[in-house]
Amino acid sequence: MEAMQSGKQLERIYLQATVHGEGIDALRKLAEETQTPINKVPVEKLNNLNVSNHEGCVALIAKVQYQDLQDVISFVVDKGETPLFLILDGVTDIRNIGGIARSAYCFGVHAIIIPDKGVGALNEDAVLTSAGALEKLAVCRVNSLMKAVDELHLNGIRVFASEMKATKKVFDLNLTEPCAIVMGGEEHGVYPALLKICDEQFQIPMTGDFDSLNVSVATGIILYEAVKQRLG
Repeated sequence: MEAMQSGKQLERIYLQATVHGEGIDALRKLAEETQTPINKVPVEKLNNLNVSNHEGCVALIAKVQYQDLQDVISFVVDKGETPLFLILDGVTDIRNIGGIARSAYCFGVHAIIIPDKGVGALNEDAVLTSAGALEKLAVCRVNSLMKAVDELHLNGIRVFASEMKATKKVFDLNLTEPCAIVMGGEEHGVYPALLKICDEQFQIPMTGDFDSLNVSVATGIILYEAVKQRLG
């Protein structure tokens, strides 16, 4: 609680499922105000974190500094640049997240948008895998990707979702306009409700008969197309 009150950002809080009381209620309220995710976990999970006397609660200090989405949009527009954002939906493998962040930084993405739940933790391993890109790139953590898309739309930013069954090809998109790309996890893809509110769906054409590309590789291909269009 002292960390949150002093403005220090936390990656998330692990809370023993059986712990209750006034102090826990106050902790929950403060976590909500600071948009810090809380995960209810069994005591074994806390014990495995090698923290002595945890009293049913362990917080992880954030390795990256999260930024407000509207603040980033305004900053990009004020600089006179065309917004390019990346939304990660259900991407849980931190190696993939690290690889995605590396490509995003190289290809001029202004910010990665992630949900506060259902995404891999941006921990030290993720930062290392990204070759430090996660520390240089703006990351916006939101409590709802649906609301984030609404906010992007209100700012005149179109949202394109990667979807294997789409008919439109990635190179048929106009990526020179203000836009955000949604990438889903390899198992389930983009959440159907999120898919519905996107402006367009697209796919990466493939000649081989195989299920799909690795999400990090797919993101690199899409962002290369974006930078090619913008520089061309």
